[in-house]
Amino acid sequence: MSNYKSDFLRVLDERGFIHQISDPEGLDALALKGPITGYVGYDATATSIHIGNLITVTMLYWLQETGHKAISLMGGGTSMVGDPSFRDDQRKLLTVEQIDSNINSIKKVYSNILNYEGSNPAIMVNNADWLLKLNYVEFLRDVGRHFSVNRMLSFDSVKLRLDREQSLSFLEFNYMIMQGYDFTELNRRYGTVLQMGGSDQWGNIINGVDLNHRMGGEQLYALTTPLLTKSSGEKMGKSASGAVWLNGELFSPYDFWQYFRNTEDADVGKFLKIFTRLPLDEIAKLAALGGNEINEAKKVLATEVTAIVHGRAAAEEAAHTARATFEAGSIDLSLPTATVTHAELATGLGILSALVTAGLAASNGEARRHVASGAVRVNDALIEDDKLAIGDNALLPEGVIKLSVGKKRHALIKPI
Repeated sequence: MSNYKSDFLRVLDERGFIHQISDPEGLDALALKGPITGYVGYDATATSIHIGNLITVTMLYWLQETGHKAISLMGGGTSMVGDPSFRDDQRKLLTVEQIDSNINSIKKVYSNILNYEGSNPAIMVNNADWLLKLNYVEFLRDVGRHFSVNRMLSFDSVKLRLDREQSLSFLEFNYMIMQGYDFTELNRRYGTVLQMGGSDQWGNIINGVDLNHRMGGEQLYALTTPLLTKSSGEKMGKSASGAVWLNGELFSPYDFWQYFRNTEDADVGKFLKIFTRLPLDEIAKLAALGGNEINEAKKVLATEVTAIVHGRAAAEEAAHTARATFEAGSIDLSLPTATVTHAELATGLGILSALVTAGLAASNGEARRHVASGAVRVNDALIEDDKLAIGDNALLPEGVIKLSVGKKRHALIKPI
């Protein structure tokens, strides 16, 4: 652990956020001297950001919390091109209307994590404000001439695509120029001196640092966070049902809580440092718990992260639902619920179809494998026949049917 003097870098370092900094001593001195302005950029290629983005948003939170200015940059312009980094094919091109809709949806997530009001408000900026107004020839002369194609071809994000003999379009090749220019433009408009992002964005961020220098601007800084993996080596961010989105409509607060409740024992301390705002001494006590007691630390982790993303009320409700379902053995009607018609139940709802409908399996094939492995229960009764048809007689007094896959995934089927 480095001996940083500024509160900002010291906090990031203590909590495990720092992977690379372009000039650690220079940035530390600048942050110690007075407030600095930093940003993270997010393309609006979906209606929500995911768990991987929560790490960089949290870096913005700590930037703001330690007295500096935080900017969340929305890629209204760059989303029209799409970041080619570490992809085998070109992203689907979105319309302006789709991008604007995505931005409005993502804004709701950010407002739960960053403070856009008060004495030191974060600000949200859209790079469409300048990118869509550029004169192409002037941009090539003033900005494009500072980029070396040879150097751009050396970036891992580009080399991997070319090594796999996958086409890299000229449109995508321009992405890194546009992202580099964003940094220069934000420096001009807001005095921004720091760009943060994931480790896979290092090359793109350094492009912006170099561009500003070549265009006669002040010294800028790059800071990236490590790629977060679980102790098992698995990449962080995937659940049994797909990506872990921060939008509650795509990934429910209950499922979000459960995702963190299922954290591997060895990751509890690391995740508490990165994803929660608990004091480090409290985190150390929780991480030191052994045996079954570590489960209490996991519940704290799940509740604290869910409270940040979805609000304290949603977090407490998720914790209550889990407690009632797993510990009390009762039916909690706030479990994820899927609806079917009374007619479907009357004629018999196939167990495979029921599992897919309830979101406990992505396909009939996956559902069949769950049954074969002895993981499926209906109203807590083991199911061994993948051709089972569930009828009205399976309805509990609460008017629902409880489906389970394993010990930790549950959902309700409700006829309407």
